[in-house]
Amino acid sequence: MEHHKTQMNGDTLGKHVTNGIPNGVTNSRKEFNCHQGKESGPHKEIGTEESVASSLSSNQAAYSTILTGLGEDVDREGLLRTPMRAAKAMQFLTKGYKECYQDILNDAIFDENHDEMVIVKDIDVFSLCEHHLVPFFGKVHIAYIPNKKVVGLSKLARIVEIYSRRLQVQERLSKQIATAINDARKPAGVAVVVEAAHMCMVMRGVQKINRKTVTSVMLGTFHDDPKTRDEFLTLIRRS
Repeated sequence: MEHHKTQMNGDTLGKHVTNGIPNGVTNSRKEFNCHQGKESGPHKEIGTEESVASSLSSNQAAYSTILTGLGEDVDREGLLRTPMRAAKAMQFLTKGYKECYQDILNDAIFDENHDEMVIVKDIDVFSLCEHHLVPFFGKVHIAYIPNKKVVGLSKLARIVEIYSRRLQVQERLSKQIATAINDARKPAGVAVVVEAAHMCMVMRGVQKINRKTVTSVMLGTFHDDPKTRDEFLTLIRRS
């Protein structure tokens, strides 16, 4: 299998991490403030029932326009409800805009005298490429070194879900997952590796079926200590 690998740690690209964000890697979307019910970036108020209904209606009309532009008859039997179905599907696939990690972690951080590496690997991930609105999917591997506090393991998968249910690029997704864990837990270190196949490279464009993209973000001890980083990378390769 052919791999396209993008590493985001200091040793591979010569980049360093400042406040949990590798230098030279920018985030084009500001974080959603779920407690205020609005996005501080390009999204307007999206948490109320009225705004959700309005969004659904406008998206339904947009899908009807797209189908008509493709030369389809939106009144034929097979397409009568397609615009609504597509609009609802898009709302589900982007529901992460209305969620934030603080809410899911509030009751899931526990005092524990543990300071060794914790790994959750092979977390399924599904997201939408923001460039072509087609899926990319694969696995996420997460490790952190507790600072006398541990997090419920299922919550790491929930953090992946929150950020993957947005329009994404894989590099930003990797960084957002790592930064959320780092900000919420203040651990000694966080490591995230994402491996994914992108349908924008399979169904269109270069049409390379067996190509996989691998991105990584290493923070704290994982960034500073090659032995710790190598231990993590070795462990996630084991079946």
